[in-house]
Amino acid sequence: MMNAAFAEVGLDWRYLALPLPPERFRETVKALHASGFRAANVTIPHKLAAHELADELSDAARAIGAVNTLTFRDDGTIAGDNTDAGGLLDALGDATPRTALVLGAGGAARAAAWALKDAGARVTIWSRTATAASELARELGVEPSEQPGPADLVVNATSIGLRPEDSLEGVPLVECRVVADLVYGGGSTPIARWAEERGAHLVEGLEVLVRQGARSFALWTGREAPVEVMREAARPSPV
Repeated sequence: MMNAAFAEVGLDWRYLALPLPPERFRETVKALHASGFRAANVTIPHKLAAHELADELSDAARAIGAVNTLTFRDDGTIAGDNTDAGGLLDALGDATPRTALVLGAGGAARAAAWALKDAGARVTIWSRTATAASELARELGVEPSEQPGPADLVVNATSIGLRPEDSLEGVPLVECRVVADLVYGGGSTPIARWAEERGAHLVEGLEVLVRQGARSFALWTGREAPVEVMREAARPSPV
């Protein structure tokens, strides 16, 4: 997706996957700029570590407490941002809700809850671990609930859908108009199937990914991201 975007605007850049164990994260990221890297995206489980590592934080990254986008400056400093939040809002478009239920209490849930609250929604957080939901809700100034009621929007910020055997057992399937599933991959997820069965508008995880990437692209290059090119490149190849 990112390599397609670089090629579209004529940048001779390359986007590479660098798997890292947590214990090697800090020393490796500190060495990237000297190795020719300009920037990096960060995913599970490194978003909190990236927040601690960054020398400078955007307002979103500071408020959320997690970083998914790093930019390496020529003076050796590292800037941290969070495009998860803005990417979700971009993917929702005109569907930004008055009420929202966020499923999960990890880094993705933190970004989603903060973004939606900042956009004016009344946000409720649910997690299988009630204490985690309560703690996150307290930090962000939103509401935790073990038995949430109807909402305009439901956001799946859990890991449900990453494994073929995942189910929705125990998950509060409340009445809603829009479902945003942050999980993406090659097939349909349990949350996506549930949304389609009940006739809710589905915002797929792949679209959220594209929008997050577009914001990272703009931060790094100073150019408008070629969103359609990125979307096409991100789609799974037909079997």
